[in-house]
Amino acid sequence: MTETATAAPISLADVAGRWNVVATPVSGDTTPTLYVLTATADTTGWTIGFPNRDPIPTRVVSVAGDSIVLTAGPFESVRRRGVQVTTHSILRREGDRLVGTTHATYATTGADTALTLRTEGTRAP
Repeated sequence: MTETATAAPISLADVAGRWNVVATPVSGDTTPTLYVLTATADTTGWTIGFPNRDPIPTRVVSVAGDSIVLTAGPFESVRRRGVQVTTHSILRREGDRLVGTTHATYATTGADTALTLRTEGTRAP
């Protein structure tokens, strides 16, 4: 008989606090985007903070298994000045980090309407 390892269920209380996040595109211009994710012990009050900007409200879409699904926007992109973006992130806790993937969808036409980023957060001091 084989056993399948399963990740422990995630709790919002376990991730409540401030996280320094680095989101790096998986291809193309791999310059990372830095921000602070502020998480609460429930689904309200989550925000993304970029330097010199007002906090961006972030909605907890679901908490299931080992994952938290977040969405934010539309808001002005820090990567593409003047372009609105909506982000959809799937994060899980690995030890003392939050890791996952963020998909950015830009309100523009053409081939560059989407971007996938590897996302990693560490607790802010």
